[in-house]
Amino acid sequence: MSTILYKSGNSYTKNQFKSCFIGRFAVQVCLFCYCNMSKILNIQGRLLSLKRPQIMGILNATPDSFYAQSRQKTVLEALRTVEKMIAEGASIVDIGGMSTRPGAALISPAEEQTRIMPIISAIAQHFGESIFISVDTIYGSTAKVAVEAGAGIINDISAGQFDPNMLPMVAQLRVPYILMHTTDIPARMQQKTAYPKGVVTTIFQFLAHKIQHLRQLGIIDIVLDLGFGFGKTTEQNFTLLHNLDSFAALGLPLLVGVSRKGMVWRTLQISPDEALNGTTVLHTLAIQQGVNILRVHDVAAARQVVELLEAGRN
Repeated sequence: MSTILYKSGNSYTKNQFKSCFIGRFAVQVCLFCYCNMSKILNIQGRLLSLKRPQIMGILNATPDSFYAQSRQKTVLEALRTVEKMIAEGASIVDIGGMSTRPGAALISPAEEQTRIMPIISAIAQHFGESIFISVDTIYGSTAKVAVEAGAGIINDISAGQFDPNMLPMVAQLRVPYILMHTTDIPARMQQKTAYPKGVVTTIFQFLAHKIQHLRQLGIIDIVLDLGFGFGKTTEQNFTLLHNLDSFAALGLPLLVGVSRKGMVWRTLQISPDEALNGTTVLHTLAIQQGVNILRVHDVAAARQVVELLEAGRN
């Protein structure tokens, strides 16, 4: 008679236990391989490993972004900024033509493209082999022309909610997609900060549902962004910050964008111009919880966070 080796709601014979153990081991191996594969982005045939935290520099082709020093007025100015970002350690530059600060109005795809396309084309021409280009847009049509001009990542604050053409276009373009949570368009999002189930649970469920939808569309490379400052109070932002590691269960890379945001300068009662030190503290907390990409205004300071934490671990 076979001996019962394990019991937890069910009993197993030796052979059953062996099959169960092997099955669980196989699942663990598959999960390990999947999680490691998900930490490598395929950007139009070029691979970017996220096993070491990467820095995404912010470049705004807007007249009204909340941090004035991130605004670029000319293509030449943008090229100089990107050259500096590369020297300081950025692997990605995120180019946006529409401010998404709280209260900002949406602009048309045509106006957005007028602002960003000359910059994307110039960066691709001059620095295309040195840095990956991300386009920050909610519009499928902008994503299309940006990728055709040299962009390789789509960063969408809307999770495809503002333009029905966005997600089908991302699937067609076959480029990595940054999936972010927000509650509404920027003009209304801060009026919608109620989370009856709690902010962590609500956003986790939102992202899980969206990931399933993206997979059904054939979108493979996905990066998650919890959307700090997008339909969240300062307290909710800090709750998310302290629970970043909870989102590791989704098995995808995590991007954090807290650079010089209100959760820093409002808490410290200073201005965005004075918020670098506070931002650095939050970047440190984020990296300690396994974040893969920091989206930042100040590349050198963010790179120092990564290097010092690595040195501390070693």
